[in-house]
This record gives sequence, structure tokens and C-alpha cells, in this order.
Amino acid sequence: MRLCTRTTYVICMTLRTSMNIPRELLAEAVKVSGAATQTVAVVMGLQELIRKKRMQRLVALRGSDAVVLTRRDLQAMRRR
Repeated sequence: MRLCTRTTYVICMTLRTSMNIPRELLAEAVKVSGAATQTVAVVMGLQELIRKKRMQRLVALRGSDAVVLTRRDLQAMRRR
């Protein structure tokens, strides 16, 4: 499942699954995110987790020769 934009949540491809999520946690996620549905709240949470982990990997590479980003690369990353 991916959301097409940050502001308009259009589900482009879906996967149905069962998960055991504490009710209170999901309710708070919906409330603080402003998500219209529980599904959107979960998707937003997953996207944020992925974004943070990618940033952590980039920070870990700071100062090494492993990362060579162009201006275009940075702009593409910002659009995600």
C-alpha cells in the first residue's frame, strides 16, 4: 500500500491483513495524526518509521565516502 501524496490519501494498492494492535494505541494514533481512518493512521505511522530509519542510516554514513548525493538526489528525497 502506498499513499500517492502527503496531503491527499489515495490508496493505490492494498493488502488485507490481521494485526493485534492495542485499541488505546490505535485510537491515540488516529487522534494525534488527524487521520480520517485507522488504516490511514497505520499507513502514516509506517511511512514515518521508514523515513526515520532511512535518515538514521544516512546519519550513520556521515563522513564516510559511501554517500555521494547530488542536489537532484536530495530534492527527490524531500519529495517522498
